[in-house]
Amino acid sequence: MKHKNSHLLVGYWSRLRKGRDVPDQTDIDPRAIKRMLSHVFILDAINPARPIYRLAGTGLCERFGMELKGTAFLANWEGQSGIALGSLLKQALKARKPVCLSSIGATAECGMVELETILAPITFDGGEPVRFIGFTQVLSDAALLAGRPIAFQRLVASQLVREDEPLSAGALPPLPPPVQIQRNHSHPRAPHLRLVVSQDRPSQVNIDASETLRRMAQLFGGNGAEK
Repeated sequence: MKHKNSHLLVGYWSRLRKGRDVPDQTDIDPRAIKRMLSHVFILDAINPARPIYRLAGTGLCERFGMELKGTAFLANWEGQSGIALGSLLKQALKARKPVCLSSIGATAECGMVELETILAPITFDGGEPVRFIGFTQVLSDAALLAGRPIAFQRLVASQLVREDEPLSAGALPPLPPPVQIQRNHSHPRAPHLRLVVSQDRPSQVNIDASETLRRMAQLFGGNGAEK
């Protein structure tokens, strides 16, 4: 893990366990992670190959240019990355350990940044862990996105993590092959990396931290919590 907020989220997840393998969703207090809340999300991974956003902070929605709640987590990952991620999520749930993902995110205009995502398994009402609390952070200069939403992600590294140190990545599913670079010499100003996006650019979403806190308090709280 590279970003301090990744360590903070894993540490908070660990403290919430209180002797259990994983904490329960209703144990999470959004106020305890308020400063990173706009980039926190909850995944439903009953089917690890098809995880769905149950809730996502407004900062994360702005980063991807759309309301993420109810959408597929793997929708903007390239194909081989999506297959690898399905296996990673299944393994993390079975091992009851968080997983750290390193990826490259790109806009439709080829602006690229390095991303780090933490996915920590949680239960709901004491059942088996089939959900994740997650956090995504841009590690490189976000100005390279030029204000455009991320339309494409590719997995470049992954590790199951402990509270103190990462586990060996040797048993994890193989990563996708390296990014294929397509060079276009027909024009001197043509970009070196060409991305084809088959969907219209979604509308931008404005950040509202107080609304994020309210929504997450409703989801995490014991009274009337979403199931």
